[in-house]
Amino acid sequence: MSKKRFALALTACFFFMSVSVLPSFAEDSQKKDIILATTTSTVDSGLLDVLLPVFEGQTGYRVKTISVGTGQALAMGEKGEADVLLTHAPDSEKKLVDSGVVTNYQLVMHNDFIVVGPSEDPAGIKGKTSVDAFKAIAEKKAIFISRGDDSGTHKKELGIWKKAEVTPKGETWYQETGQGMGATLLMAAEKSAYALADRGTYLAQKANLKLEILSQGDPSLLNIYHVMEVNVEKFDKVNAPGAKAFVEFMVDPKTQEMIGGFGKDKFGEPLFFPDAGKNK
Repeated sequence: MSKKRFALALTACFFFMSVSVLPSFAEDSQKKDIILATTTSTVDSGLLDVLLPVFEGQTGYRVKTISVGTGQALAMGEKGEADVLLTHAPDSEKKLVDSGVVTNYQLVMHNDFIVVGPSEDPAGIKGKTSVDAFKAIAEKKAIFISRGDDSGTHKKELGIWKKAEVTPKGETWYQETGQGMGATLLMAAEKSAYALADRGTYLAQKANLKLEILSQGDPSLLNIYHVMEVNVEKFDKVNAPGAKAFVEFMVDPKTQEMIGGFGKDKFGEPLFFPDAGKNK
């Protein structure tokens, strides 16, 4: 065989070897990626910036976080477009549990919702219940900034308007951002407006906001987070081992301890309270 033919044969051999080897590397790499669909509050508060590096370091998995409203995160789960979900809308989550779309549904933590607004408080809501506060805002036609994104926070807000017997949609004083909690709070601050927020995101961004907590403490304003695996039996491309590892990590006592301590050094109080293992 000539040197030229030998070289061509050797090149062909290496080519076919590489083609046969590459898919296994791609598959192995794919198995190490986990798609986490979660609410914006877990990102805007900074909590995941603390937890994810620990999880990745312990397990070797790489987490691709998609931060959207809870409604969108749950929709991703329903389509099999995520491996694991971390959300805060129990009523909506239950539908996915009952239909078998998600499994290993675990309680993780809670904080609460608050009504914030300018210190001048033009609608006079300070100290009122959330329902009475919303009624006063509507009566005064004071500007209210809504997320308007089908998130857990937005769902909670709509529930309060319903209890207040007010339909704000379409009113000039009622404005929707279609964005996450952080962006919505910034807009409320810019417009000296009211908004419903989760306490964690508010505290994390308080330094950049000219907004005060004006209504808080309603039992109905409890904000509960769950983690769950997307069911691999319904969506065979789901990274089931990775999703399971993430759920187990979130409810592990050491992770729960990190959650309970998050924010204390900076804000003097935790942004979230650990709940794993408690009765739902």
